[in-house]
Amino acid sequence: MAITKAIIPVAGLGTRLLPATKSQPKEMLPIGRKPIVQYVVEELAQAGLHNILFVTGRKKRSIEDHFDFAPELGETGVESDIPANLSFFYIRQSHQNGLGDAISYAEKFVGSDSFAVALGDSVIRGGDNSSLLSRMMEFHESEKASATVAFMEVGEEDVRKYGIASPKGRPGAVFEVETLIEKPQPQESPSRLAIAARYIFDPVIFEALKRTPSGRKGELEITDAMNTLIKMGHKVIGVRLRSDEKRYDIGGFETYFKAFLDFALDDPEYGYMVRQYMRTRLHEV
Repeated sequence: MAITKAIIPVAGLGTRLLPATKSQPKEMLPIGRKPIVQYVVEELAQAGLHNILFVTGRKKRSIEDHFDFAPELGETGVESDIPANLSFFYIRQSHQNGLGDAISYAEKFVGSDSFAVALGDSVIRGGDNSSLLSRMMEFHESEKASATVAFMEVGEEDVRKYGIASPKGRPGAVFEVETLIEKPQPQESPSRLAIAARYIFDPVIFEALKRTPSGRKGELEITDAMNTLIKMGHKVIGVRLRSDEKRYDIGGFETYFKAFLDFALDDPEYGYMVRQYMRTRLHEV
């Protein structure tokens, strides 16, 4: 059966982006013309994922408002790229207990269906927007996997920021995962293949989550749950981002500024003026 359900966890507090996130979700910060989370929703929609559950938290109501119909705007010429055939659902994660815990809230929504997970503060850009998730869903089925995870290659100094794969054998564009290590030190890292914020799961992941103890920080990590899945005899595969695909992880101001600049510079209407302005500013510096 085709996968049509997706989960977007958006309950994080965004403390590394204070004070910008004091009264609004970081997922609603704009990059270019749109809030971060809208790019994520458009990516899901283009991959055929039309039933979307947001796992929210406190101060996240503006996300719900953004994806609601706004009749007061009237005929203002405001255009939206949000497809009309999407169905949105919301559930609140009361306590910040990790990504694995956030995903566990979706069990009733998912039922017996496979589903996608896309982090609400990470944008995948390049190629056509649906290519990564579409590839992942195809390989998930053809490889008979229980979990399929997107990976990107990072610098040795950055492995401590991500969940890292230990592949079985030499990893190609698609590979089987032997184990996953959450934020290893560079000298302990089995590879430089970092999880890139996109997942496909079978419902068995919920059983794995129930069998997985919390990590050192008291949070239920999805990397630990996938290791449990492997120990249960299930297959986890990785799909690499292509060279023309890039993940923007909006975790702090450095990555946020870079993302905003990239999207602004590529804007079809204003990009040229932004480039001219940047040349002037860089000359002054």
